[in-house]
Amino acid sequence: MVATGIGGATLFFILLWAFTTGANDDAPWVPAGLAAGVLVLVAVGARELVGRQSNARRAPYGERREGTSGETPSNRTGSRTLSRNTAALKTLQKMSSEADSGTSPEPHLDAYHTCEEYLTGTEELMRGTEISRESRAALRSGQERVRSMQRHHMLMWARVAARQITQDAEQRVRLSDKIETALRGVSVIKTAQRHYPDEIELIESEDAIREFIASVKVAHWVELAERNAFRGQFKRAIDRYHDALFYLGRESLREELRIETSTRIGREIELLRARLRISRSGFDPSATDSNKRDRPDNDRKTVPEM
Repeated sequence: MVATGIGGATLFFILLWAFTTGANDDAPWVPAGLAAGVLVLVAVGARELVGRQSNARRAPYGERREGTSGETPSNRTGSRTLSRNTAALKTLQKMSSEADSGTSPEPHLDAYHTCEEYLTGTEELMRGTEISRESRAALRSGQERVRSMQRHHMLMWARVAARQITQDAEQRVRLSDKIETALRGVSVIKTAQRHYPDEIELIESEDAIREFIASVKVAHWVELAERNAFRGQFKRAIDRYHDALFYLGRESLREELRIETSTRIGREIELLRARLRISRSGFDPSATDSNKRDRPDNDRKTVPEM
């Protein structure tokens, strides 16, 4: 525009000088001004035309570059979503590995809750924002992996915690302490079953703990019966064995173990009943055998020789 102004002014003065030196023109500045104005208009029109053509050539290249570099708002949101999803999965994988390498149940429970937070967050993200199909597919894939990881850690937590509680119950002395501690293990299994009610491993674990409780009760009454029998209290020992049979039929035990235990207790009851009848009759076979051994030879009857 500066060059156009200078050129127009130069043309004006040149034409004005030329027309002034001539005698035929009374108003030389009119044609000089018209010529300079036409020059300025032509220059301005040419600049506008060239500028539009240049913008038209640059526009497609700019759109392609923006599309390939992911600079649109939706693409920028999708790239941030994918990066955050990848970082969250890496964090969960690290936490899962650390929990599996330890022996404590608490890291497994922490990993389970972290997986739950991830699943909740991704569901809200997919419902609340417009994301690309690629980002949505990546989130779905991550959710499947995390659900599998979540189930693994819940089962591991229940398994390790129940095993530790059962071992603790075995070390207790009193019957009530054993049962109370073992019931804590049942509570752990029930917590896991609220999330995975059809899991076979949890059902078997609960059955194993309840069988342990039943065996503890039966063993308690058998031990009392053996103590009474050792002290010669046969009637009380028989009653204790009947108490053991009562809990044996009431509690949850495997059928083969129930039959084996009831058969053994039945034999003990029959032996005690026999000893009880002998003690009531006043006959002591051991004393009779001892008298026979201690009797002199001359007191024994001799059989005449034929």
